[in-house]
Amino acid sequence: MKLTLIKPNIGRLEHSLYVDEGRMEPLQIGVLAGLTPTGVDVAFHDDRCESIPFDDPTDLVAITVETFTARRAYEISAEYRARGVPVVLGGFHPTLIPEEAAEHADSIVLGDAETVWEDVIGDAREGSLKPVYRSRGIAPQAGGLFPRRDIFKGKGYLPLTLAQFGRGCVNECLYCAINVFFERTHTFRPVEEVVREIEEQRMKVVFFVDDNIVADHEAAKELFRALIPLRIRWVSQGSIDMVQDRELMDLMVESGCLGNVIGFESIDPDVLREMNKAPNLEGFDAYEREIEILKTYGLQTWAAFLLGHDSDTRDGLYETLDFALRHKFTFAAYNILMPYPKTPLYRKLEAEGRLLYDGKWWLHPEYRFNYAAFRPATMTADELTEIAFDIRRRWNSRGSILRRFFDPRTNMRSPYRAFIYWAYNPLFQKETFKKQGMRFGVSREGAPHCQ
Repeated sequence: MKLTLIKPNIGRLEHSLYVDEGRMEPLQIGVLAGLTPTGVDVAFHDDRCESIPFDDPTDLVAITVETFTARRAYEISAEYRARGVPVVLGGFHPTLIPEEAAEHADSIVLGDAETVWEDVIGDAREGSLKPVYRSRGIAPQAGGLFPRRDIFKGKGYLPLTLAQFGRGCVNECLYCAINVFFERTHTFRPVEEVVREIEEQRMKVVFFVDDNIVADHEAAKELFRALIPLRIRWVSQGSIDMVQDRELMDLMVESGCLGNVIGFESIDPDVLREMNKAPNLEGFDAYEREIEILKTYGLQTWAAFLLGHDSDTRDGLYETLDFALRHKFTFAAYNILMPYPKTPLYRKLEAEGRLLYDGKWWLHPEYRFNYAAFRPATMTADELTEIAFDIRRRWNSRGSILRRFFDPRTNMRSPYRAFIYWAYNPLFQKETFKKQGMRFGVSREGAPHCQ
């Protein structure tokens, strides 16, 4: 039996190959390959950097689907099904909106695949795929499963490896699809398994893809203590309230942490309350104390902001940019608030009649990447789109990149940290402008850009 695994892109032009230069190895594909029983030939194609050979013989195709890649994933599925090849879809989007995904596949997997993938493969061998496989929630990579990374060779990924300690989040942020997918649970792997996985692969820079690596402080401390002898460098995602635990911070840095993606989301406490971002509100002081602690530890922060909440104003959004520039964050993301299906935010906007693109922006032929998909309260959707792009443009300007470098406690702290800064800022700048206004799925025309 031959299994073909696919990682879709968000979109591409019909007669040219769009290459995502900031792509990282897709850990979920490696996990699927690792779950696949011996005796099954596994092929992997990454739509972000190569053309998919639809006519190559295969017995089953599995596609991981995120909301941003749903339209393209359905196109890929249609190509294989037209050739008589059964397709199974899994990942976040099919779990959030299974009734839609089921229309584009022979089978769908709801939830994490660890407990059902062996059944999927066995049924496919017998030609008796079930329409739906429902995961029985367990800790990630249960049973000591390691991803297969040999399938990533030659695909030009960034020079770091992806790993996972924990999955899920217990917070109740209004906009977040993570807590919907995992039903507000958080689970984590045995520390010894994480350590062994890192020891057995060649990379010494690790990106832990956890939604919040410090969700459980005591578990995180156990992990960090075990990482210290490995002498690796690592990054992850973490909530800002981690700075309140100094032992946690000491161990984090000692274990090789370079910095984290941190969801600041807004500098306005009213907006934070609106989005129910509880970890950010405790003792709120406009983040001044928290940022000072991060810089004391030398951590290079990737600050994430969400733009377009009902309490947001034009001036307030530009104040967010000024805040980030003043603190000279190493990286920052300014994302328009997106109504993901089945989230409280989606239901709220739907009830108020404020969703655009017939409510399914991820499938609509007129939707463009980084465009507002709803009517904001204090501005038009077009105004929000234009402001968000202008903020990204200013943040990624050459002058901004140069000025932000001059922070002796973070970006200039060591030659290696300076290298990180100058290696990735130009790359993220390029990808920001290249993706702006991109159509989802295959497009017969170029992507319009905000001016």
